[in-house]
Formats: sequence, structure tokens, C-alpha cells
Amino acid sequence: MKLETIELTNFRNYGSLSLSFSDSVNVFQGENAQGKTNLLEAIYVLAIAKSPRTTHDKELIKWGADYGKIKGRLFRRDDTLPLELVITKNGKKARANHLEKRRLSDYVGLCNVVMFTPEDLNLVKGSPAVRRRFINMEMGQIEPVYLHHLSEYRQVLQQRNALLRDFSRPTGDREMLLDILTEKLIRLAAEIVFRRQTFIFQLNSTAEPIHSEISHGRERLSIRYQSGIGDVSEEHDRSKIVKAYEKSYERLKSREIQRGVTLMGPHRDDLKFEVNHRNVQTFGSQGQQRTAALSVKLAEIELMKHEVGEYPLLLLDDVLSELDDLRKSHLLGVFKEKVQTFVTTTSTEGLDRRLMERATLFQIRNGTVDTEQND
Repeated sequence: MKLETIELTNFRNYGSLSLSFSDSVNVFQGENAQGKTNLLEAIYVLAIAKSPRTTHDKELIKWGADYGKIKGRLFRRDDTLPLELVITKNGKKARANHLEKRRLSDYVGLCNVVMFTPEDLNLVKGSPAVRRRFINMEMGQIEPVYLHHLSEYRQVLQQRNALLRDFSRPTGDREMLLDILTEKLIRLAAEIVFRRQTFIFQLNSTAEPIHSEISHGRERLSIRYQSGIGDVSEEHDRSKIVKAYEKSYERLKSREIQRGVTLMGPHRDDLKFEVNHRNVQTFGSQGQQRTAALSVKLAEIELMKHEVGEYPLLLLDDVLSELDDLRKSHLLGVFKEKVQTFVTTTSTEGLDRRLMERATLFQIRNGTVDTEQND
């Protein structure tokens, strides 16, 4: 999978921009606030239809413009696929092969990306919300139907929470409506948790040997999915998860009515990271936490290759400067696998010579781009 070209119209600080990329390494160099991260963000948004930096689409549109547009030409599965995403203050419209997609979930997954930022080094020690977002963004690319289930779950959750907040005077109708919404929520929650657990099991199987290699065999990484219904193993099927949720929601019903909020579900779940059977989130060193995060990111790449059949695009936003030589060497080793890579940096002096020998350099100054091709 290679991104051959990109065209931006009114995206962030770019009024109009058209670039062609190397199928190997592309380096975006520039001082801070010049637009290099905006360019990397544009590639991510083209693929995911969401920004990794903001939840407000209007922030992606250049100041004073009515809309923003990203167009790209992707080469995948021995064919060229034109992609287009138009961003307005009222929403987004996506086209693939010049045909409009009715739902964004039908568009996401056509172009696969793995993005690695300094913030991703906090994946292990950060908040549960960070890890849930990681799961949702990666699974959405591999299983677009997952996004559909997640969207439905959020809608039902919103309705259920609104009902619980207005439950001060219980009536028969409200009780019945709560039971209906709870049944819907359980069905969707079970589907989400089942798919998440399957994904985490595969991710763990892929990340474990990578982590062992980085630590020279001294450490063993384990990633587990933690749900409000308890640890969900790969042996759990949907029916078992449904039964567990039914018991839990019945037990929590009076407390939820009292507090006016849904107290359990995939929106509150988390991941647990252990190294040598010890909770690395709480007791691990910063080095162990960073190695675990790097192992997960490298595992993402391999897992997408396994599931999709092609390597994803790799986006590195100023992350190489945050890694020591050992961890950097393992990340750079990915480039040997012919993963098209996009790197942002303020200076090329600190970048590995092997990387720069194969790189196309884009100099970025105040929203303008100059290209240098290395021999």
C-alpha cells in the first residue's frame, strides 16, 4: 500500500498544495508551527476521516474558508484508488474511486495507517480513554463494521443516560423503556467486547515476540482486555458475554438510577499491560513502558499486514528524537520491510543515515513545500 499523491485545499495552513511521494521514506522538515505536522495529519485524516489532534472538524478548515478538501491517489492491491474527503462545518463527505460513500464507516479501511507520536509513548501509562481510542482507531481500519456497532452503542448509551438522569419519578413506562434500552445496549456491548478481545488477543500474540526481541529475551509482555464484567478471555463467545452483562446490569440498576448514569460498558473498559507478570502501568520503569508502547506500535503494523494483506502507511510525528538508540533501531528496521514511511522533524541531523539515504526530503516553511530527492 503506497500513497502516491496528495492534494490539499484549505486544510489547516495550506490553501493549495499538491505533492508526489516516494514509495520508501518521506521526511517533512521544518521549524515548529510551519505546517509539517499538518501535512502528516492530512494523510491520517484522508485515511481515517478523523483527526488525531482534534474532535472539532472546523479546526481542520483554513481560517476564513468554507470548506477543506483532501485528495489522494493510493496504490493498493495492484490498482490505483482515488480518495477524496471534503470537510465542512456541517460534516464530512467521502469518495472512493469517484463514488460517494453513504457512511464514513464504508470509507474507513480503504487506506490503512499507523501513526506514532511522542504522546503514543504514554499509551501504557496514560488514561484508559487513551487506550480505548487506540483500540477504536485501529480496529476501525481492520474491521469497518466495528465502527458501525460502536456508533450504534454510543447512540443507545446517550439515550439510556438521558433516561437515567430523568428517573427521579419512576413510572411503569420509564421502567419498560429502561429495560428496552438496556437490552439494546447489552447486545451492542457484547458485540464490541467480543471483537475487541479478539483484536487484543491477536495484538498480544504479535507484540510479545517483538517485545522479547527488544529486551533481548529478558522480558515477556502480556496485554489483556479488562471489562466491567471481568477479564474476557478468547474462549468467551457472544452469548457468555451477554449473560455476564445481564447479571451485571441487573445488579447495578438501582445504583445507576440513583446516580443517573450508565456505570458499566465498553465505554469504561481498559487494557492491562504486564511485563514478567508485573503491572508495568503501575510498577514499570519509563523504559519498560516505552518498550511496551513501541512493541504495540510495531505489532500494529504486522497485524494490519496480516489482516489486510498489505503493509499500512507509517506516520512518525517527531517520535525518533524521543527514542534511545536501541528502540530507534527496531523502529528503523521496519523500513526494510518496504513500509512507506512519513517522518516529521525539525532537523535531519539527528536522523539515521540509513533512513536519509533512501528519503525524499520536503522542506516546509510557512505552508510552502520544497522537495529534495536524495540519490
